[in-house]
Amino acid sequence: MNRVIIGIFVGGSGKRMGGVAKGLLTAPASSETLVERLLRVCQEALPDATPYLVGQSAAYAALGLPHLCDEPSDVGPIGGLRSLLLCAQRVGAEQALALACDLPFIDAAVLRLLGAPLTAGARVPFVGGHFQPLSAAYAPIPTLAALERALAQGEHALRHVLEELGPALERVEADEIQAHALRDWDTPGDITR
Repeated sequence: MNRVIIGIFVGGSGKRMGGVAKGLLTAPASSETLVERLLRVCQEALPDATPYLVGQSAAYAALGLPHLCDEPSDVGPIGGLRSLLLCAQRVGAEQALALACDLPFIDAAVLRLLGAPLTAGARVPFVGGHFQPLSAAYAPIPTLAALERALAQGEHALRHVLEELGPALERVEADEIQAHALRDWDTPGDITR
């Protein structure tokens, strides 16, 4: 049994990037793709954690990783998070790391911080006035309960899950180095920054 599982979210359509599979873009100063780099850094930081691809995207099939379909589908990342948490329960993991596939600067130090044993329902970095729910650690039982409450209210944004967690949410105030490590690529302008 692994204490931690890792879900790499690959299901987005990448509309703001012109429809490309963002995780297959080349990482800065590297020959690796973003997702290959992310997998390598995850292995360095949390060598016993099992990685899963979360979401529908045939573009990543060559990686040969276990794949989790969104449950439910067509509701955005909340369906992927639900699928990841259900998988964590099935395999007996104490927590699940949810990571976007487009994190070109994530480092082992941030991943070890996220992957440390949880004392709350979730550990979520707070950067530039916003939570980063796809660079976060979640305990399956309390987060699934919060997620189910959000879905029952017709809410599909991950921020609603965090709101439902309330005091069971551990907010990590990211310093400058951590904030840089948590930057993602949402638009072509992000690549050139």
